[in-house]
Amino acid sequence: MNKVLLIIQREYLTRVRKRSFIVMTLLVPTLFALMYKVVAYIADDKNDVKATHIVHVVDSARIYQEKLIDSRYIKFDYSSRTLTALKTEVKEQENDLVLYIPTHKPEVTQIFAKKKSTLSLSDNLERQLNDIASGSALVKAGIDTARLHRIKSNIVVNANEITETGDQSTNMGATYALSFAGAILIYMSLFIYGAQVMRGVIEEKTSRIIEVIVSSVKPFQLMTGKIVGVGLVGLTQFVLWIGLSALVSYIAGQNTAQASPAYTFIHSLGANAGYELGCFLFYWISGFLLYSALFAAVGSAVDSETETQQFMFPITLPLLFTYILSVSYLFQKPDSTLAFWLSIIPLTAPVAMMVRVPFGVPAWELGLSMTLMIAGFVFTTWVASRIYRVGILMYGKKVNFKELGKWFFYKE
Repeated sequence: MNKVLLIIQREYLTRVRKRSFIVMTLLVPTLFALMYKVVAYIADDKNDVKATHIVHVVDSARIYQEKLIDSRYIKFDYSSRTLTALKTEVKEQENDLVLYIPTHKPEVTQIFAKKKSTLSLSDNLERQLNDIASGSALVKAGIDTARLHRIKSNIVVNANEITETGDQSTNMGATYALSFAGAILIYMSLFIYGAQVMRGVIEEKTSRIIEVIVSSVKPFQLMTGKIVGVGLVGLTQFVLWIGLSALVSYIAGQNTAQASPAYTFIHSLGANAGYELGCFLFYWISGFLLYSALFAAVGSAVDSETETQQFMFPITLPLLFTYILSVSYLFQKPDSTLAFWLSIIPLTAPVAMMVRVPFGVPAWELGLSMTLMIAGFVFTTWVASRIYRVGILMYGKKVNFKELGKWFFYKE
């Protein structure tokens, strides 16, 4: 046990004392803040003249004449010229468009422009045309549209959760933000710090220093110490990133880094902050331990980082598959059968469960998932250690999955 602790201490202190660790720890939150400040500035740039579109309206029936409302980026010009003449003219104007409204079939309205129009522009035109058409239809039906607008209600539905301590207000926007932030932070960190474990194993193997180390410690002890040591480095940097991101965001103001994952994650926490943070830390740690054991096995089987691709894809595929599903399906159906199984299987649970936790997960499902995560880590570490003990001393041999299988069944 003392040998494992010494390896953990060495891995941790060696990495946190590096200049690159200190620079990246301080630099990343600042870069996030600057990036989102630039994005906010660009999105709010009122002097962007090039984005202004002149829309030449060809409406022979004059139903929409002088009724379309100008906006910040759209100016309407009601022209009496023919469609053919205007189409010839807009060929020379990059941001000009022709809006052609047929007299008898306005539902087949068309846009002509030198380049493809944006989705927001099309949505704006469709919304205005439909509102005007609906208003005209109401007037023809003898309905007072002004009175109709006055009595139009504006009902807002507030979500509440029934708990044992009473009803609690739930912010659905914050819930979705927390799900997304938790999933992306888990996904990113498992790749970043798992790759560090693999890279460290490859460096020690290629430098032949591993031959000296294994003479005094068992390969399993070495692998365990390296995984835990790098994991503590990652956890340290991760906590510092969250804290510094929150601090930089607070100093820079509300419009700076609000969209960053760390900032969103912190500010989305509500009354269940302790529970949600606890789940996040558990799945971060257990997921890291599980995947890092596999990364360490891959690192021991190859002689350079370029040879890892054939093994990396099958290992990371479950995590990538779950992340893609999380942004397209799991957010919408966190209680579906697919979401349940993805949050139970250890290889996919770290991302899937972080999507589900903010929406509420039954205690038995959470307990089962955590139990299987621990069992999965133990099993994965055992499998990886059997490959690691052979691969760490194997040089100059191209390895495939068949060869890894042989290593697994070698006797001590």
